[in-house]
Amino acid sequence: MSFGGFLGMGEDEHTIPWGKLTYDTNLGGYRTDITEEQLRGAPTFYRDRDDYDWSDRERERELHDYWRTPYYWPI
Repeated sequence: MSFGGFLGMGEDEHTIPWGKLTYDTNLGGYRTDITEEQLRGAPTFYRDRDDYDWSDRERERELHDYWRTPYYWPI
């Protein structure tokens, strides 16, 4: 999810665990209970960076802990 910026520049991007999203067929998209304050404080990532390690389990743990969602992998 991206937040802030103007015309795609200066945006902060945040990963949101699937557990925080609910698909709404009437809306044709996802609903969430995330507040703007929570999103502003969430860990960020940068899609443009080639060195982002998507397999970093510690990073996933940090994200799930921040959002208070259960881990989807065995501990």
